[in-house]
Amino acid sequence: MEIQILGSLAAQERGVSVVPSAAKPRQLLALLALHADRVVSVSTLMEEIWGECIPRSASTTLQTYILQLRRRLTLALDGDGGAAGDLAGAGPRRDAKDILVTRFGGYLLRVEPGRVDAHEFERLAATGGTAFELGDYRAASDLLRRALALWQGPALVDVPAGTVLELEILRLNEERTTALERRIEADLRLGRHAEVVPELRVLAARNPLHEGFCAQLMRALHRTGGSWRALEAYQRLRDSLVHELGLEPSTALQELHRAVLSGDADLVLHRAAGG
Repeated sequence: MEIQILGSLAAQERGVSVVPSAAKPRQLLALLALHADRVVSVSTLMEEIWGECIPRSASTTLQTYILQLRRRLTLALDGDGGAAGDLAGAGPRRDAKDILVTRFGGYLLRVEPGRVDAHEFERLAATGGTAFELGDYRAASDLLRRALALWQGPALVDVPAGTVLELEILRLNEERTTALERRIEADLRLGRHAEVVPELRVLAARNPLHEGFCAQLMRALHRTGGSWRALEAYQRLRDSLVHELGLEPSTALQELHRAVLSGDADLVLHRAAGG
């Protein structure tokens, strides 16, 4: 099964979509896919679907949603006569219960490794992060770029998220931002200052309170001869922070600002970037 989470929800078995149209079964599939090959407890699934107001009929209704998902899996599995083997390789014919498995206290969705885009993103981002920490900025930039390319839009943009999925989506978005910052930082360490300026301008405009993107933009502009533009970027961020939050920029960003004013941003190159 191929599953896309980083954008609209998509899940295909043997080329046939198994995504239900109804909202709550979509939530159920999305949560099971995010935790593919791990048991998701019944209580967690109920919390996602109903929040704190779980009805008395929740257990029966949840089983109905599971049956609906299995019915779609069955249609996909029967589409080619059941000739394909098991998810892990060739083997006897499976049915839907072999993919959406009942476990004690919950359910498990079996998916081949590398077939859930969110999991592949996390794998590549972690590998790229390790390369960055080891000082292999070229490998880090490549790996993180590949990880970020998996995103096709906001995560699960077409799925109504309950309390559980909201936290998962928030976590994924934060991991995406971290990976993006680190990829840009790797490019800066490789001397690609002019290349990242247009991208950083957009990021700073879309995230007017984000000090990390502002610091990277300031450094890139300073290193390409645009020190006055770097000072403008700092002032825009400071104005936004003061207006929105009543806060001044962090000490690190203020130090970078002073370094640009003095004409030597290299003094705080790594410190302003977070090391």
